[in-house]
Amino acid sequence: MVHQPELTFVLEFSATSVILGAAVIGLVWAFLQFLIVARIPVQSGGTSEETGLVSRSNDEQTTNRLVEIYEAIYEGAESFLRAEYTVCAFFVACFAVIIFFLISWGTGWDAARGFFTALSFVLGALTSMASGYLGMKVAVFSNVRTTISAQKPGWTGCFNTAFRAGAVMGFALCGLGIMMLYVTMLAFRVHYPAPEQWVYLTECLTGYGLGGSSIAMFGRVGGGIYTKAADVGADLVGKVVHGIPEDDPRNPATIADNVGDNVGDVAGMGSDLFGSFAESTCAALVIGSTIGVSGGWDAMVFPVVVSSVGIIVCILCSFIATHIAPVRNEAGVENALKMQLISTTVLMVPAIFLAANAFLPSEFSIAATVGKGTVTLRPYEAAICVAMGVIGGLTIGLITEYYTSHSYKPVRELSHSCKTGAATNMIYGIALGYKSVIIPVIVLAVAVYGSFTLCDMYGVALAAIGMLSNLATGLTIDVYGPVCDNAGGIAEMAELDSYVRDKTDALDAAGNTTAAIGKGFAIGSAALVSLALFGAFVTRIRTASDNALFLEGVNMLHPLTFAFLIIGGMIPFAFAAMTMKSVGTAAMEMVLEVQRQFDEKPHLLDANPTERPDYDACIAISTKASLREMVPPGAMVIFTPLLTGILFGVSAVSGLLVGSLVASVQLAISMSNSGGAWDNAKKYIEKATPDSELKGKGSDIHKAAVVGDTVGDPFKDTSGPALNIVMKLMAVLSLVFADTFYAFNNGSGLFNL
Repeated sequence: MVHQPELTFVLEFSATSVILGAAVIGLVWAFLQFLIVARIPVQSGGTSEETGLVSRSNDEQTTNRLVEIYEAIYEGAESFLRAEYTVCAFFVACFAVIIFFLISWGTGWDAARGFFTALSFVLGALTSMASGYLGMKVAVFSNVRTTISAQKPGWTGCFNTAFRAGAVMGFALCGLGIMMLYVTMLAFRVHYPAPEQWVYLTECLTGYGLGGSSIAMFGRVGGGIYTKAADVGADLVGKVVHGIPEDDPRNPATIADNVGDNVGDVAGMGSDLFGSFAESTCAALVIGSTIGVSGGWDAMVFPVVVSSVGIIVCILCSFIATHIAPVRNEAGVENALKMQLISTTVLMVPAIFLAANAFLPSEFSIAATVGKGTVTLRPYEAAICVAMGVIGGLTIGLITEYYTSHSYKPVRELSHSCKTGAATNMIYGIALGYKSVIIPVIVLAVAVYGSFTLCDMYGVALAAIGMLSNLATGLTIDVYGPVCDNAGGIAEMAELDSYVRDKTDALDAAGNTTAAIGKGFAIGSAALVSLALFGAFVTRIRTASDNALFLEGVNMLHPLTFAFLIIGGMIPFAFAAMTMKSVGTAAMEMVLEVQRQFDEKPHLLDANPTERPDYDACIAISTKASLREMVPPGAMVIFTPLLTGILFGVSAVSGLLVGSLVASVQLAISMSNSGGAWDNAKKYIEKATPDSELKGKGSDIHKAAVVGDTVGDPFKDTSGPALNIVMKLMAVLSLVFADTFYAFNNGSGLFNL
């Protein structure tokens, strides 16, 4: 017994070293990838990758134009994020004060818990903002270099540049997120040193997830409105009315469109997935907080260990794309990206089992979510739950690919529906989205049932962690798409040779499909995270009420619970309506501005115009509209559960969360996949020749596809992805304020119904 403390110290050190070591390795790897990208000079023509010689003479005028476009995109993105994060900082400061007072009051004026929860909320918000800002900086830095790499012969250079740009974001975000979370845990542990007190530590830590998700809400909605207002405006006036190509420098909205890719698809998406990581970890820690009493610190932080192992696996697998099997032709692009998802999944499964055996005791127990008993678990059972999430995520991703890639039947059918006009395209696209929900929902149901049966609600939280375990690779692929999209836009605006645009379009088309796969991952993980957070909420209420409430689970037939179940199901539709209308309103302003410039300066439409459009006016419209329109939907999602809990009590909140979860996951999948399919149907038609069945670019069939793609833009890039945050944010907010809700008439709310 004398040597037991020494053994415990060794185990603690090993867990801490794995977590912090992986975080540091992730950050160093991101920095190395950045240095490789930075070595590419911003110089038209550049140098040949194979010989190191100048492959073609440097056109100084073209180089100056590339720099001009790059700086315009950078300044637009920088000014928008500065304005958006100013609003977010004001919200964070005010809401941190609310958290401090409500948590302190709800816990019997325990000021320490109130302060620590508010502090973790601020840290989560700051990390989320840092992640989004970093992603934007890297994407803008890399897009022009991807364009320059595309001027060189071969596909390896341009693919690797975009891929490494994504890797900077992916590994930096994961490394930073894990480090901040774990250092915060170690700091809180100074105040809560005993294993019996770690339940309070994990409860305070839930603020970290809330902070990340709050910023993600504003980032996704604000960035989504910005990018789609510019995209829709540019498409409607440019392509549909005047027939000029996408990203044509004559279109006043084209710079705003490219800025939008960075603030919406990169910064917003980065904050979203950081929020998922933070919330899934917090949910697993809250549900498994009692593990620390029987299994020690290592066992309790096992969810963080899984994410840390994921960083190492993702680094190893990234060599497949850049060194082992580099991209050598157009067909290899999509295969390389898909191989990243498959290889990380395959490698994660044995890694999870090794980690479980190394850090979990041979037997450990947690309190059952339903009933008074405890559930005894073994390492292999926990590992199976994580593996269910990993494999379930890949399955959902591949199903998403089937419904959104023009390599398969659904999108090709959608392309042919455009022969009879935009209306049939819309009908087919909406039907495709609804149909694409079936298999992912069944996969989620199987994962939930299997993981809950094995490890109770802790198993569901582990499955959510598993689905996000290869987050670094998922983010790499997600950022890769907008970088390639921007690279193509820069090539078009700088009027480079057509083969450069063809190459970037091919890179972007593969990125579109893999981005849809990434959205599938994000939606699936959000569903599991929300369910795990709901389980943690029930656990917190049971603890606060000393098992007076929810001992036998949540009774959905309770009148108040069922009433709010229906209201919860309405929330995603109200949110989608608000965000869709916001895009429509902002797009109308953009259309009017673009048309005004064409009317006042008709020479802009000449083949070689002598004057430039006013790009700044369009950037200003997108910025003002997105900042104005992002507040109401965000406020609805944040204040609905808060007011429901305070006024109507915890039973009403339970119904609200379940209804929101069930409706959000269906709507998010259908909207994201409809939008992705419309986008790729348009690209499939654009690849056709004028004498083929689909007639190709500029035909009436193509115009019908452009209408579908325009409608699909807010589906797949604004409302659909943001619904992930709706279900997560409502659940994590309810978890953070669980003790406060119970303090109002013992959980019955002010109305005491």
